[in-house]
Amino acid sequence: MNGTCLKFYVNEYLTHHHHQMVHEWLIEQARKLGIRCGSSFKTIAGFGHHGELHKDRFIGLTNDVPIEVVFILSDEDAERLLDLVKCEGLTLFYVKHPVEYGVINSKSS
Repeated sequence: MNGTCLKFYVNEYLTHHHHQMVHEWLIEQARKLGIRCGSSFKTIAGFGHHGELHKDRFIGLTNDVPIEVVFILSDEDAERLLDLVKCEGLTLFYVKHPVEYGVINSKSS
């Protein structure tokens, strides 16, 4: 199938929306929209447009490392999720690109 890979990049602890960390809020809102899957990944290190380096220094301590939130979804669902983020007034960096996806050896195919 053809669709969209939609990725958001957020700070782990500094970014909240409706009393929830943004990466958790994105996953929850996508689920409520009926989007079938999404994942968030804690990075080891990264920097954004400000050029400030964030690194995961010690396991168990609070660090402000980037979180990547990834969805592989239909083009229409990608637009619905982007529209929701816009309507909520969030300022988030995202990457959107076309993908081909599927399941190999699926029992339903």
